[in-house]
Amino acid sequence: MDFAVLPAEAPLEKTGQNKDIGQEDGTANSEHGEEEMEVESEKEEEKPKAGGAFSSALSSLNVLRPGEIPDAAFIHAARKKRQMARELGDFTPVDSEPGKSRLVREDENDASDDEDDDEKRRIVFTVKEKSQRQKIAEEIGIEGSDDEALVAGEQDEELSRWEQEQIRKGINIPQVQPSQPAEVNNVYYQNTYQTLSYGSSYGIPYTYAAYGSSDTKSQKADNTVPFKTPSNEMTPVTIDLVKKQLKDRLDSMKEMHKANRQQYEKHQQSQEDSTKAIERLEGSSGGIGERYKFLQEMRGYVQDLLECFSEKVPLINELESAMHQLYKQRASRLVQRRQDDIKDESSEFSSHSNKALMAPNLDSFGRDRVIYQEQVKRRTAEREARRARRRQAREQTGKMADHLEGLSSDDEETSTDITNFNLERDRILKESSKVFEDVLESFYSIDCIKSQFEAWRSKYFASYKDAYIGLCLPKLFNPLIRLQLLTWTPLEGKCRDFETMLWFESLLFYGCEEQEQVKDDADISLLPTIVERVVLPKLTVISENIWDPFSTTQTSRMVAMVQKLIDGYPSVVNAENKNTQMLLKALLLRMRRTLDDDVFMPLYPKNILENKNSGPYLFFQRQFWSSVKLLGNFLQWYGILSNKTLQELSIDGLLNRYILMAFQNSEYGEDSIKKAQSVIACFPKQWFAHLTGDKTISQLENFCRYLVHLADTIYRNSIGCSDVEKRNAREHIKQIIKLLASIRALDHAVTVANDHNVKEFKILIEGK
Repeated sequence: MDFAVLPAEAPLEKTGQNKDIGQEDGTANSEHGEEEMEVESEKEEEKPKAGGAFSSALSSLNVLRPGEIPDAAFIHAARKKRQMARELGDFTPVDSEPGKSRLVREDENDASDDEDDDEKRRIVFTVKEKSQRQKIAEEIGIEGSDDEALVAGEQDEELSRWEQEQIRKGINIPQVQPSQPAEVNNVYYQNTYQTLSYGSSYGIPYTYAAYGSSDTKSQKADNTVPFKTPSNEMTPVTIDLVKKQLKDRLDSMKEMHKANRQQYEKHQQSQEDSTKAIERLEGSSGGIGERYKFLQEMRGYVQDLLECFSEKVPLINELESAMHQLYKQRASRLVQRRQDDIKDESSEFSSHSNKALMAPNLDSFGRDRVIYQEQVKRRTAEREARRARRRQAREQTGKMADHLEGLSSDDEETSTDITNFNLERDRILKESSKVFEDVLESFYSIDCIKSQFEAWRSKYFASYKDAYIGLCLPKLFNPLIRLQLLTWTPLEGKCRDFETMLWFESLLFYGCEEQEQVKDDADISLLPTIVERVVLPKLTVISENIWDPFSTTQTSRMVAMVQKLIDGYPSVVNAENKNTQMLLKALLLRMRRTLDDDVFMPLYPKNILENKNSGPYLFFQRQFWSSVKLLGNFLQWYGILSNKTLQELSIDGLLNRYILMAFQNSEYGEDSIKKAQSVIACFPKQWFAHLTGDKTISQLENFCRYLVHLADTIYRNSIGCSDVEKRNAREHIKQIIKLLASIRALDHAVTVANDHNVKEFKILIEGK
């Protein structure tokens, strides 16, 4: 709060001049600001003398020095000025509690000495908030240091406000006698905010000048402008002028009407477009609603279908595993019986066992002799009975003359085994028929499921494609197809072709509507994908656990099935396909296991083999021809397996390892040539069609050397014999040359022809 002590007397200035009350020193102004007070003029009825006295007392407020005691007239003038400021609304009231003075000393330290004496004489003023004009002044750059400019602006504002109030009250504005030089009389004071002169508003020809102290006048002189008396002359009104104005107004109204009409047409067109858009959207919303409803129904159907499959698929897997296990047990039983028969006959005709080193109750293999002899007798009786039945069947069909022991497959089963197999098979089929007995047809029938997705495809193909249904259908149909293929085994003669089954016929034309096919449509490859994911894995299991490579019938059927898949479904059944690689790997493993576990070639002295009716001879011949049959079965896979793999299995693993051993242990003569012809007949002709030079494939070198040795042996045996035997020996040598030429071993054929003076070499080669 600021303190100001009013002086007792002060010289009076001219009426209308407004000064500050309670002027502060420079330090107080910079810290706290100035306090304003506006003075309202006296009423019109007061006499000029009284107005002059009041003005003199009022103007004396500006010259009160600090420390002076104001008199009664000064206090009355201050109260009057405050009253007028309150009425004008530009004054903040101070606290007026009883017992307190109205004046607050500026300097508290100066008032501390005579605090009790001056208490009653003080006038208290409060520091009010800054007025709007002060705030504007601060914004336009008048800082607290420009006190005089701010005070001058406030004085001009109060003067202007006071003059306008007097005009509103209808008071005649008195003439102001200038006391300043003549050059100042023609200007009026203009504050920061230029206000309109009341003289110009009412057409008064005289002007006002700003009055005040000499310092204030010097500061205001730069901001004043000359006041010009407005002209009261008016343009004369004529008919042409009126017509022109009316015409201008009419033209303006026409332009406005035209603009309004254009705006109206624009709004009318916008309304029509909006109406059409609403109708179009309402029409299209019906299709969207149907689409949403359909997709929601499909969503619920697919969820129910997956929930059903999540419960039924484990049952289908169990039934499929049970069926595979049943077939595997039967195949393993037949293989085990063949291995036992070979062991029994080998043990029976073995002549090199050392019985002295064995316990009296054990045989050469360490088995209990009594129990083993009983088992051997039972197996021998069963084996001979099966051979007799096969021999009888060949006699009835007239194939007895061409048959060789060892070429037939001993796959006959006992009645007990057949009965047990059929009972278990029927049980599994009965269980499979109960898998979906508690399910609606629409959730297990392939036709019903297919129709649901066909409707989706035909109605909303875009969403059908976005949902990748074409990629999901093979997996969706997988358990249903495997259930139908439960008893499917292509190794059996009565096995039905899978392309004639119901599931294949139902899905054959799926996605093949009359409309134009879409590029990259996954439904086109539905059946090939099912073959890849269902048929190939099933064939892999059959090849690994059920197929018997010794069986020519089973091998032929298996080769035919795989070749059919290669020819009919080349997009999936190829070397790059994972399931195809697994199938070929299973085939190779089964062939190697057969080569290691089931092939056996006995070795007997030649004097034992001279008796062609003896047991060792028959056993030897049977094992030889079974090996040749296995060689032929291996080479049936030509075109499916690589040549390198086939040559490794058939030539290195079987011919050079077992069959050549039998050749060397056989009689050299016509029988050996017949066996050699049978072996060469198994080789694919494509192996030798594109060979260049005189040499055959490297794996057959040992076999070729055996043929050369066979020709030399036949020639040596014919020396000293009759001419008939010599001619027969010569014919045998020519046959050997033909055999060598048939496998493109021309170097060995030329050697044999030169050694034995065979002149028909070219004829033999061309007639190979």
